[in-house]
Amino acid sequence: MSIDNQIQVVLIDDDPHLRQALCQTLDLAGLKVLPLGEATGLTARLSRDWPGVVVSDIRMPGMDGLELLAELHGQDPDLPVLLITGHGDVPLAVQAMRAGAYDFLEKPFASDALLDSVRRALALRRLVLDNRSLRLALSDRQQLSTRLVGHSPQMLRLREQIGALAATKADVLILGETGAGKEVVARALHDLSSRRSGPFVAINAGALAESVVESELFGHETGAFTGAQKRRIGKFEFANGGTLFLDEIESMSLDVQVKLLRLLQERVVERLGGNQLIPLDIRIIAATKEDLRQAADQGRFRADLYYRLNVAPLRIPPLRERGEDALMLFQHFADEASSRHGLPLHELQPGQRALLLRHSWPGNVRELQNAAERFALGLELALDSAQDNPAAGVLTSTPGGLSEQVEQFEKSLIAAELTRPHSSVRSLAEALGVPRKTLHDKLRKHGLNFADSTSQSADDE
Repeated sequence: MSIDNQIQVVLIDDDPHLRQALCQTLDLAGLKVLPLGEATGLTARLSRDWPGVVVSDIRMPGMDGLELLAELHGQDPDLPVLLITGHGDVPLAVQAMRAGAYDFLEKPFASDALLDSVRRALALRRLVLDNRSLRLALSDRQQLSTRLVGHSPQMLRLREQIGALAATKADVLILGETGAGKEVVARALHDLSSRRSGPFVAINAGALAESVVESELFGHETGAFTGAQKRRIGKFEFANGGTLFLDEIESMSLDVQVKLLRLLQERVVERLGGNQLIPLDIRIIAATKEDLRQAADQGRFRADLYYRLNVAPLRIPPLRERGEDALMLFQHFADEASSRHGLPLHELQPGQRALLLRHSWPGNVRELQNAAERFALGLELALDSAQDNPAAGVLTSTPGGLSEQVEQFEKSLIAAELTRPHSSVRSLAEALGVPRKTLHDKLRKHGLNFADSTSQSADDE
């Protein structure tokens, strides 16, 4: 059993009378103490972020104080360890100080000397853990910015929310369109949490056949149904101590939703065909691309489960709302693909950048990543926007000479402006900053059309 973080001092001495006296001194000073008669097994009970200090005698049967010091510092070199020595053990204590002991007290010592040393050690421990927490927070922010690329206000806000929620025990509901990065966000929540050393289990509820979904999630006992020849541990139980990511939760049947609601409320799981309730220490992160409230109103999703899941919602903004994040992401994925394939890096040209910014990205980051991969391979890309505007749907990593690049850029700018509402060619020309005659010439040159160009109003003549 791990030692509670409320314990400030672990006191180890094999002499029960001295142990009781020292424990009383520390108790009267308002310190929470755990007295132990031996050191064996202590290291396994202390987490690396335990906020207390260890006071130990040097000479003890089994593991002595010097062996304990070495073992504790093997796990956390910053943990303060105070050693108690007999009169003849002073040279040994000096050796221990050189090995990293925080302090040593020679018997007999005054109570005030013990309290002063313990309090100084606790203050140092708090400072060390605060600095460690700050470094970890900085590392987490840097890690998030490489996982969730973008400088748009929406992405900055999302990273802030992830950082805040990761430190809690709350279950999370991730809302996002197909390809927006829901599993990336779920993994970030897990990796930045205190559960990072536990398992991360991802399962797509929409990919499971109705006949096996309960067995996959909750497990089953031998003979629970035809074909159940041996016990199976379900995904929830397998994720014990960690995080379970349940994607496309909207596809779950109402019967399975009832069991999930019970699991969320009681934190126990019961295998199919079993009678034992198995306690779970687990965080659930669910994700959906649908409006679950609307699904609940339509009877396709349980309202009580929706309200239970919707305590801590996280919305991932679609790529079309993130402005120039698309350019950053595209170059990021293209550079990764170029490195992976051993190909030279390609820089986006102005016309290509305009094309990427115009595209609506219905497949979000997943679609963009695929497009970037093709770009890195030197393949011509036809984006979906070409269906709406045939003049602006081709992206290539080999744009040709300077004149060709300039013409391509010019064409893309005019095509982009054509997608905006204009009452006349004059207003279009003014928006582009060119004379009307020049604009007519360029429209013909690039094969572009303006709805009113053949029947201009008097205003355009």
